[in-house]
Amino acid sequence: MVLHGLKIVCLGGGAMGEALLTGVIEAGLVSPRDVFVTDVRNERTGYLKEKLGVNAAADNRRAASAADILILAVKPQVVASLLEEIAPDLVPEKTVISIAAGINTGFIEKFFDLPVPVVRVMPNTPCLVGAGASAVSPGKHAQKAHLDQAMAIFSAAGRAEVVPEQLLDVVTGLSGSGPAYMYLILEGLVDGAVRLGLPRSTALLLCAQTMLGAARMVLETGRHPAMLKDMVTTPGGTTIAGLFALEEGGMRGLLMEAVEAATRRSQELSG
Repeated sequence: MVLHGLKIVCLGGGAMGEALLTGVIEAGLVSPRDVFVTDVRNERTGYLKEKLGVNAAADNRRAASAADILILAVKPQVVASLLEEIAPDLVPEKTVISIAAGINTGFIEKFFDLPVPVVRVMPNTPCLVGAGASAVSPGKHAQKAHLDQAMAIFSAAGRAEVVPEQLLDVVTGLSGSGPAYMYLILEGLVDGAVRLGLPRSTALLLCAQTMLGAARMVLETGRHPAMLKDMVTTPGGTTIAGLFALEEGGMRGLLMEAVEAATRRSQELSG
């Protein structure tokens, strides 16, 4: 097992840190006794210790020195000060995994005098329910073993894919921001059903399950979405009438523009 026997330290015990630790522990990839977590809020580390059986740590530098894998799960604006604090204790035998949005591997690597392997990951909020989509990008010192460690951690919270770092802004515009697009589509479809008399709770359940099922069909069959769409669409039927309305309204183009706009904004914030 890729993570077996390794000590994992998560600097930041917020929602995403909790999701990642929950994933690897529930998947049996690590033992809770080999997991340490720090946070500026003592109540968070206490909560995670109680929930997951992990070790609550108070000192970032001491925790980092004991880590085999160090996860930076803090806000982007505190990454620099955190790295200044822990850098003296980081050596090439450790793997640093960062989920800080907009912070590239080169920025992190410059804090180290030695070639410490860094892996950058762009996860999304469905990691919180074990259904995340994460893009994993290696820094210049990261090798396959370090990528495998990151892939194991984030695959336990959903699905993960290796992506060149220069494309992470596109990932941000697609899967990072994507849940919000899905919620807007879901809300619109539900409102349409409510307008025609279906109770909102029923419409919401049916529509959310439909989105989930459609996504699973893509992932589990490996078929192109157009093929799956054609399976639902009969000549002169209800589905083609609905699809025509969506095409007339320009939905496909709007979604493409949404990804492009979010990508541009990610580039601006990262630059």
